[in-house]
Amino acid sequence: MEFRSKNLLITGGAGFIGSHFIKYIFNKYNSIKIINLDKLTYASNLDNLNSVKNYPNYTFIKGDICDSHLLEKIFEEYSIDGVINFAAESHVDNSIANPKIFIKSNINGVFNLLSTAYKFWFNSPFNLKHNFKYARFHQISTDEVYGSIRNSSFCESSAYSPNSPYSASKASADMLVRSFNKTYGLNTTISISTNNYGLNQNSEKLIPKVISCLKNNMNIPIYGDGKNIRDWIFVEDNSRAIDLIFNKSKPGEVFNVGGGNEFSNLELVNMIGKLSNITPKINFVSDRHGHDFRYSVNTSKIKRDLNFIISSDFEETFRKYLQSVL
Repeated sequence: MEFRSKNLLITGGAGFIGSHFIKYIFNKYNSIKIINLDKLTYASNLDNLNSVKNYPNYTFIKGDICDSHLLEKIFEEYSIDGVINFAAESHVDNSIANPKIFIKSNINGVFNLLSTAYKFWFNSPFNLKHNFKYARFHQISTDEVYGSIRNSSFCESSAYSPNSPYSASKASADMLVRSFNKTYGLNTTISISTNNYGLNQNSEKLIPKVISCLKNNMNIPIYGDGKNIRDWIFVEDNSRAIDLIFNKSKPGEVFNVGGGNEFSNLELVNMIGKLSNITPKINFVSDRHGHDFRYSVNTSKIKRDLNFIISSDFEETFRKYLQSVL
């Protein structure tokens, strides 16, 4: 399978999922240039990309997707014909404390990206420039846009019902992507992913935080009663899914991407403790406002349409991951 873009702009590529995806793409494809635009916030780390930083077909640019002038310069200089947007503020607690930066990055930034792509790829609505007939814009979304569900699972046609400033900003971005597809003919796709796990995840996220507390004999803070449920997918599996969606799906499509590994937060902590042979010291703290009880997505569409299957065994992969970080 050839990659549909020759000059791919990846935004937020120094972050957790973005850096894994860049390395995945370079391991699979030869004839592709990647331009990585990252603001280098606290959640980014260029060390994640040491293995590819000297590749002749890799370019890193420090910058913000909210900078429309920079985006235009990049599109022009590198003849960008594909965009995969990982760039986002993503921590719910931070969105509660300071929602303004989430609106700026996750909504205004996405609008800038879409507007720039349309400007450089189109003559007018639904009238693509000849050199960009395969150009595509892919948005990385989150299962949090659907809100909470007690039973069953959300499918791609389910209504959005976000409950935090973070999930609301991501839902807004998805709607902007949809509007550019429907109104202007922009070739867009969206992947709605469950929680990822793997190497180099920021320490503010649940699994790295639990591991850090275990290693340092510290109490593990758990919101409420610890019964909130999340689904977990290995970051490499999510990278494969994004690759498939970007290259093989029809324009305008949205796909749920999940691992089928649902655990309550308390179950997850105890499992990590068991696999690491360390007894966790749990400290239940006051629940955060608007805390969704359960996220769950139906993944039958991506399995049916793109033949996507999870290639990793969760228990084996998770154990190897823990062994590498403990």
